[in-house]
Amino acid sequence: MFLVKITKILNNNAVIVKDGEEENIAIGAGVGFGKRKNDMINQGKIEKLFVLKENEKLQQLLLRIPEEHLALSEEIISYAEKQLETNLNDHILLALTDHLSFALEREKQGIHIKNKLLPEIKVLYKEEFEIGLWAIQHIKDRIGIEMPLDEAAFIALHIHTMKIKGGDLHKTVRQTAVVRDMVETIKDYLGIRIKVDDIAYERLITHLRFALSRAKNEELHVMDEEMFMMIKQKFAVSYQCALKVAETLTEKHGVEIPEEELGYITLHIERLRKQ
Repeated sequence: MFLVKITKILNNNAVIVKDGEEENIAIGAGVGFGKRKNDMINQGKIEKLFVLKENEKLQQLLLRIPEEHLALSEEIISYAEKQLETNLNDHILLALTDHLSFALEREKQGIHIKNKLLPEIKVLYKEEFEIGLWAIQHIKDRIGIEMPLDEAAFIALHIHTMKIKGGDLHKTVRQTAVVRDMVETIKDYLGIRIKVDDIAYERLITHLRFALSRAKNEELHVMDEEMFMMIKQKFAVSYQCALKVAETLTEKHGVEIPEEELGYITLHIERLRKQ
């Protein structure tokens, strides 16, 4: 049985321990309950360990938020890792707990923040959004606070960006916002309403994301020249709409969509027009 010494109690589920010359933040159910500074604890009770020097913001957060907010965050992370069958980046504990605690305090005050990217997040990050839905139901069951669907989408973004290859949160939000702008351009140009639960919408959103990714990485989605010319002629309205999307992208976001890609975008727009 390996013991470590507590140097500071943060709350019932988090303490600072000293291992040799290094101080760590130790997190685990009841790890600090009934303990005092200089008490020894069994390392087996520690579920997660963070080097204090690299995680001072986490220490500050744990000192100022309710314990149940940390517990909820850990439960959501644990559920997400099981569902995705992968370990999330350790930084998610700080990012998600900080976000969740603030969101819960806002909800108590009746302040509701709308997530403008909700329709796109539901399609682009399906697995993560399902986890977000589980999370808001779990929060309601545990502490009786009912969170809106917008919050499920916020949680989904945090989880996505903390997957091993998820990327940066700001980049993910920006990419999702760019896709939303592309959809808005299509709606405005055609003067149509798009049903967000329609399979054609899902296909469009998914293709626009990959088209955007390919454009940024300068990868071509090659289409036969003869086929491309036929699409331009047969679906002239949808092609002009695709051109408008490309023009808006360049003007607003500095992203260039290759001509070859426009053929595929035209087909998705045409499918929406028919419906």
